[in-house]
Amino acid sequence: MTYCVAMRLAEGLVFASDSRTNAGFDKISTFRKMHFFRQPGTGSESQGGERELVILSAGNLATSQSVISLLEKRCGTDQANLLDTPSMFESAELVGQTMREVIQRDKPEGKDSRVDFSCSMILGGQIRGESPRLFNIYTEGNFIEATRETPYFQIGESKYGKPILDRIMNFETPLERAYQCALISFDSTMKSNLSVGMPLDVAIYRNDALKPCTFEQVDEHNDYFHQLRAQWHQGIQTLFNELDPPTIC
Repeated sequence: MTYCVAMRLAEGLVFASDSRTNAGFDKISTFRKMHFFRQPGTGSESQGGERELVILSAGNLATSQSVISLLEKRCGTDQANLLDTPSMFESAELVGQTMREVIQRDKPEGKDSRVDFSCSMILGGQIRGESPRLFNIYTEGNFIEATRETPYFQIGESKYGKPILDRIMNFETPLERAYQCALISFDSTMKSNLSVGMPLDVAIYRNDALKPCTFEQVDEHNDYFHQLRAQWHQGIQTLFNELDPPTIC
């Protein structure tokens, strides 16, 4: 299992994903769920590039890896690819089409299969000439876009990390605060579900930068993560102890 979250905020975009796919007493597998598609500019470095796209993936690993591999393989070819789509909307359409293509190829036609071939993806980023955008792409290939009222998406094992996002996040949340919120969301998830685990990949993109995201890999040795986890735990304990007790007959 995995957990991914992405946020579309007034200042830019925040992406976070874990890297665990199997967890058991004798088997833990790690695969990256965050993928970048970049197109350098032709001008000076200060002008940035032409596009910075990020894809987060969850679900059947074989399906998601095939989708990403096809998207990467087709970049720079005459086939429709993520480096020549004119808009983020058409980029989301292309990712959805590729997901349908892989599932139709791999799923036994006309036969019942106990294998779940489904996967889901989040696509976010910016193409020169338009504002940053964020899309949640479903297994069927259709998708929805983040809005001011709904500024974040989750895929994978999302229920444990959702409460903190619902209570704290809004479109005006600063990127630094959103980064904290993402880490706490993952801490809550990992506390309740062993199938989500470190290392975590976190990327931050500021509006109109059009250059590689600020990227950090958070592992079990990350001092800030441990400090944040301890402060959050202590804060919850303190707040709970300060709540007025109920009146019981």
